[in-house]
Amino acid sequence: MLDESLLDTPEGLAEADRRGLLRGAAEAGARVRTAARHAAEAGIGDLKPDGRPRAVLIAGPGAAATHTADLLGTLAGPGSPVVRLAPSGVAPAAGALRWELPGWAGSVDLLLIATPDGTEPSLSLLADQAYRRGVTVVAVAPAGTPLAEAVAGAHGLFVPMATAPYDQEEPLAASSPGVFWALFTPLLALLDRVGLLNAPSDALEKVADRLDGVAERCGPAIVTYSNPAKTLAAELADALPVVWTEGPSAGPAGRRFAAALAELAGRPALVAELPEALAAHSALLAGPLAASADPDDFFRDRVEEPPALHARVVLLRDRPINGLSAAPTARDLALSHDTPISELEPEEGGELETLAELIAVTDFAAVYLALASRA
Repeated sequence: MLDESLLDTPEGLAEADRRGLLRGAAEAGARVRTAARHAAEAGIGDLKPDGRPRAVLIAGPGAAATHTADLLGTLAGPGSPVVRLAPSGVAPAAGALRWELPGWAGSVDLLLIATPDGTEPSLSLLADQAYRRGVTVVAVAPAGTPLAEAVAGAHGLFVPMATAPYDQEEPLAASSPGVFWALFTPLLALLDRVGLLNAPSDALEKVADRLDGVAERCGPAIVTYSNPAKTLAAELADALPVVWTEGPSAGPAGRRFAAALAELAGRPALVAELPEALAAHSALLAGPLAASADPDDFFRDRVEEPPALHARVVLLRDRPINGLSAAPTARDLALSHDTPISELEPEEGGELETLAELIAVTDFAAVYLALASRA
């Protein structure tokens, strides 16, 4: 159940925020600025690349590395494939995870390691393996960790992760907004330098400004009726989120939102891109999860049993390619099954800015849902 009264109680939200999730979302702009400064101090701006890498390999634990690979692949386009190296192992613990380079990796490839931990032995071994095979290594992780030493030994580039004091108080969630921007920003600066995408320093500053703007609109002091993130959290209180995305940047933002709902709020969600989402989820909207399904089940105990979970479409839109949009058809399909819709569309701006806004608003929504939920 969602305690909606808590959403409009900033003191209560702060007390419930034991993992620093709300602070991480509110300070995302500052985290981007700090991470960009760390990247510059590490020497990314002074690099003189020999050319574009054949492929970019990304290794790291959990959702943070997954989201980083997804977003960088979207921004880079098909020019140089971005491949996430998924770990193997018997548990998601630092000492149990194992990473291996693919057999084809060599001197024309680039390995990026992104982790909020830095104590994973296998990532240190991966850096050494990459060095022996001529793969260039760049890592973002907390300073003073074994990975930092391993990257130095592999003659790679190490960027200290931008951290905050409260990061040390509780275990970091991989979907935490602070963790994501701290890992993502230096890699944006790096891939801009090697010519895979466009993310110069002024663009990163605009991203930070956009994140600051979202924090002002979605912060805990802003009441629910004028706060898009709190509104979305309240709308999803007893719903199964069916996240539909449209536009190049909205796809990875939707996938991150679904992952954050699961990890932070313990809520299942489905995600798909328009227009294929209409075919993929048409039967779902017409089935037992539809909002119109069994509205007055005679046999349900309305005192003891919680309300049934019904679908709610969350439409995340960026500017669609060629101006073609499936959004009107999506609205018609949902409304024909009495399924409510929540819509988010960023303000005008560059690709990085609109992406940042979609991520930031949905991050806030996932955090509010996590903090105000009651088992």
